Amino acid sequence: MMELQEELQEQIHISPDRLDVLNAVLADTEMQAINDVLAIVAKYGTPAEINAKAEQAMQLSTLLRQVEQIRPDYIPQLHWLKEQAENQAFISIADYRRQILADAAANINFADAFAVTLEISACQYFPWIIAAAEQVIARRELLPARFIQVRNMKEQEADGDLVAILAAMQLIGASFVATLDTKGTDGSNIHLNGPSTITGYFGGVGQPNAYALQWLDEYLYYYTRYGVQQVLNLNPGTVLLGYLLHRLGVNIEFKISVFMGNDNPYSALWTLLTAKLFARDDGSTPLVGFNWSNSVDNDTIERTAQVRQALGLEQQVRFEHHITETWKSIVRQPYNRRDELLALADHIPNISAKHEGGDPAIEQIREHPSDILDYFRDKSEIIAAGDWQHLTLNFLDKLDAVNQTAQALTKRGLAFIAARKLHR
Repeated sequence: MMELQEELQEQIHISPDRLDVLNAVLADTEMQAINDVLAIVAKYGTPAEINAKAEQAMQLSTLLRQVEQIRPDYIPQLHWLKEQAENQAFISIADYRRQILADAAANINFADAFAVTLEISACQYFPWIIAAAEQVIARRELLPARFIQVRNMKEQEADGDLVAILAAMQLIGASFVATLDTKGTDGSNIHLNGPSTITGYFGGVGQPNAYALQWLDEYLYYYTRYGVQQVLNLNPGTVLLGYLLHRLGVNIEFKISVFMGNDNPYSALWTLLTAKLFARDDGSTPLVGFNWSNSVDNDTIERTAQVRQALGLEQQVRFEHHITETWKSIVRQPYNRRDELLALADHIPNISAKHEGGDPAIEQIREHPSDILDYFRDKSEIIAAGDWQHLTLNFLDKLDAVNQTAQALTKRGLAFIAARKLHR
């Protein structure tokens, strides 16, 4: 049996000369698909010039100047956030553990090598960050280390929330992922027309035809203008463009969306193999977040962790797993994967616990439970409909779910990563 397996394994070995064919395609000066990419990059300068613009744009002083120009009323709130961080108003990790475990906390060796990153989605508006900070100070709880956003980019660019959120993320020490506007939900994907044609999502949200190139152009705009470095990626074409852009020297980072549908070890193998194939010579990849499908089980995550380690991507590619989901419009409820996370967190490194909804027990009693379709509503319409407070409460419910996970991890003697500049 072993001899047969070895014989079969030899059959799937790929000859190194196949790379010559790939490189010939990439280097072909007549290859229109590649030339189109290079032309868009050239609009913004050399990769070194592009990175230099982004580095200047993401400076905290630069962002604060823009907030002052667009939304001066946000400046006092940012100053307040900075002061609270400097004055250590947020609970420390040690105090948080003592709060839960009392004196026993001193005798537990929390394994930082397997620390779970606390993650929340979707953080749509700057005032929600302030409301969240006030809540965790009052309750002696935690702000997460990772924030995901799914909001119209042009709308938040105009109203000042984009630069304010980017500044806030630096003040609290959290990573931030934006979702670009160039995607099939605007009508370009003919299969999508709201919930009535939800089957269109079976093939992904989509970036059809010229949209992949538009996505690339949009990324370079927000990267060079505001320093938006990490974005959500939801289509095989734009994932490849992200790899190519990084390979060219632009310091793009992205996370793969749940809508990519990585739901088994072989779809994950495909994703990770491509990341390795297009890595820079130093081994780095722009793939920093790998969002699993909601249907994935622990066995799939464990098998793929073996692949991730073998490819040397364990420290670079974070597995991002939904622990909770919005109550409406995406999964069957009740949905809560916290116990499954606890079963992984003592031996699988570099995982984030993503909270897209409140705990089911809370969601089902809300007058307006969380709904993923709310992500696609205009802010003016939300306010006009009287839903602003409802959506704010939905976000705070997600924050509560984050803290339920942190508490559960702590009770098991497991480590977590919260906002780095707040929870020391």
